[in-house]
Amino acid sequence: MNKRLIGGLAGLVAIASLGLGIAPANATTGGEPDGDLHPDVGLILFYAEDGRFRCSATLVSPTVVVTAAHCTEGTLGSTLVTFESVIAEQPPSGFPVAADPTVGYTSAELAAAGYISGTAYTHPAYSGFTDMDNWNDVGVIVLDAPVASFGDGYPEVAPVGTLDAIKQSDLSKTLFTAVGYGTEVRKPDAGPQKPQPMTYPLLRRYVDMPGQKLTPQILQTNGNPNDVHGTGGTCFGDSGGPVYLGDQIVAVTSYGYTSNCRYLGGYQRLDIPVVADWLATFGV
Repeated sequence: MNKRLIGGLAGLVAIASLGLGIAPANATTGGEPDGDLHPDVGLILFYAEDGRFRCSATLVSPTVVVTAAHCTEGTLGSTLVTFESVIAEQPPSGFPVAADPTVGYTSAELAAAGYISGTAYTHPAYSGFTDMDNWNDVGVIVLDAPVASFGDGYPEVAPVGTLDAIKQSDLSKTLFTAVGYGTEVRKPDAGPQKPQPMTYPLLRRYVDMPGQKLTPQILQTNGNPNDVHGTGGTCFGDSGGPVYLGDQIVAVTSYGYTSNCRYLGGYQRLDIPVVADWLATFGV
């Protein structure tokens, strides 16, 4: 199965069809429309050999957007970046189609369509969802031109060891906020009334999640919308989006366990040396 669709069900989504699997994270289960709460969180759209995909990402400097490795690996051409809070209430999305999908977007055609463009880079030690001890599911988009923060300043990536300061006994009492453009899990307007990931409306959402487990590479949270301490979890399209602890980004959305985006979600830590050292090469 395509690694883009097996990394974590919370993250990456094909723009034309929805792939499932333990896969990149995709959309919020529960949560609330974000509006202008996190204006430096954006949507990225890109071509690969197996189609066109979207993920979420965060502007952390004038030229660097942080996302997940599975949202950068194998990208063809340039990556489209937008920070619009609401993309579309109903289809179509309005996104441009590459003149030649086999080479992906060009920076010229994205500029002509009014979008920001950049080049994707993948952490060199990304394991492709094969090694939990060396997960390294982090990537960046280096923008073709500087972009000013849309808020009061660029979001801060947490220092190394931030999550290690949380006692295991306190993890379930600690709330983390995930932000992204993932699919919303809800009952469809018609047909069987079983909650399922719904691509539209396509907009930025946030969700609060209690911690569940911490490893040297991964933060895991409880994404059950019925949890009395949280409001839901991440789903298809949320991949690469930030996970905040207070005002700092401690992780990016990486994977999920179920096709309906319920229960546990996994997030790649940014506060570890192997990630922080690589981000520093981009000035982050």
